[in-house]
Amino acid sequence: MKETVAIIGAGMGGLSAAITLAAAGFGVTVIEAAQEPGGKLRQVSSGGRLLDAGPTVLTMKWVFDDLLSRCGTSLADEIGLDKCDVIGRHYWQGGQQLDLFADVAESRRAVADFAGAREAAGFQRFAEDSARVYQLLERSFIDASRPNPISLSARIGLHRPNALLALKPFSALWPTLESYFSDRRLIQLFGRYATYCGSSPYLAPATLMLVAHVEQAGVWTVKGGMHALARRMADIARDFGVEFHFDEKVASIDKDGSGKAVRGVTTDRERHIPAQNVIYNGDVAALSHLLGDAPSPRGGQQRSLSALVACGVASPTGVPLSHHTVFFSENYGEEFDAVFGRSLPPDDPTVYVCAQDRPAQRDGSSAVGSGAAERIYCLMNMPANGDSHGYSKSEVDRCLSSMERRLRRNGLRLDLDRQTTAITTPDRFAKLYPGTGGALYGMASHGWMASFSRPAARGPLGGLYLAGGSVHPGPGVPMAALSGKIAAERLMADMALHGRSRRGAITGGMRMRSATADVSPSR
Repeated sequence: MKETVAIIGAGMGGLSAAITLAAAGFGVTVIEAAQEPGGKLRQVSSGGRLLDAGPTVLTMKWVFDDLLSRCGTSLADEIGLDKCDVIGRHYWQGGQQLDLFADVAESRRAVADFAGAREAAGFQRFAEDSARVYQLLERSFIDASRPNPISLSARIGLHRPNALLALKPFSALWPTLESYFSDRRLIQLFGRYATYCGSSPYLAPATLMLVAHVEQAGVWTVKGGMHALARRMADIARDFGVEFHFDEKVASIDKDGSGKAVRGVTTDRERHIPAQNVIYNGDVAALSHLLGDAPSPRGGQQRSLSALVACGVASPTGVPLSHHTVFFSENYGEEFDAVFGRSLPPDDPTVYVCAQDRPAQRDGSSAVGSGAAERIYCLMNMPANGDSHGYSKSEVDRCLSSMERRLRRNGLRLDLDRQTTAITTPDRFAKLYPGTGGALYGMASHGWMASFSRPAARGPLGGLYLAGGSVHPGPGVPMAALSGKIAAERLMADMALHGRSRRGAITGGMRMRSATADVSPSR
């Protein structure tokens, strides 16, 4: 009989943990409140068409290749991928445009044409330093059990002070960018990387400049959309015997007689699933409720960004879109002061547009044909106040109007039908992801200690482990996948340490997939 692990949540962290454990011979049961896998990798319908309504960017492909190598496969063998040539198109007032490319030299030429040779030289230094920061942190922090400042220093090497200083540990992102660029548009562009973890560029640490290297190392689009990635990973997990229960919510994590260890979970169908180990793949803000404990204080940490996401079908005109396009506001500081300082929607938001029918290549033409209606995803930053504020129709209309106004000022005409557009506001996100208030990235990464403040893989009870974007190593699709792998590896290491055998585990930690498994990339 196999050792059984219960996993709460079929988001990316839960799927990664399930694959890691099942490939090592464990029995795994995943309980998911939604009707399908993916968590934040969700889909909505508008105008009779399906659109991704969550993360739209796939980076750090090595994370998934490493995970799937345990199953004798790779990401490209399982799903169709297209590498982006244009990793991002950016517009400012009046249609000023700058594209960034996967090739650093080409991006430098584009920056030179846009802002001059001095700014291009600053970009080259920035690209080199962001690569250095990433290389220092990839194995010492990102793909490791959560370190503290001392252990991180030891991993990098206390005898390498210059390497430690290269991380700019005590600097905020925005002023650090001012040492590379004098053009405020470029500072605004690269400062936007703070929003990738739901934070303000004025308060987030300079280490987030590593995002530039992550993108330059490769951005991919997934055939069938990002939700297809979650479905495929769930299929792989099933091939290894993982059992899924969808449309069923975990009501409690059950404790043993001592109150110090888990003994399984109970669902809203009053079904008890016994397990000596549980992995919780949800926001840690909701964990105390499942444990029957009083909510724990956040220690002054601020919630990360929420969003208003509008997904619909439209025929955009004006400046050409790429797959990923950003339309910057005129006053970036005011935007973040509104969201984080006053907990209000910004009057002049920066708007991210994902044209889901367009390839991320140079021409950017729509796959459905010029002038035809295409699937459009629009996002503006919002405060994570969804558990204390319900957004009325008039408030939503004002937000949509402010988005449309910014798009027009930057050269794009986009008329989404408000009757058919699928709109998600912070209060809706709060219901989708309990305990968050609509925050999409856990706690904000503000201050130099923020990265060390996220919970580690071990939970507060024996046999309880944590995964997802609110724990180490942080938010984002590849990071959540890493968190699931780290949680599963921590679980297995703890079992080995305590001498508990995995009854039924497969020798060597590798199982053969079912002979009837369909591994077609088109699936």
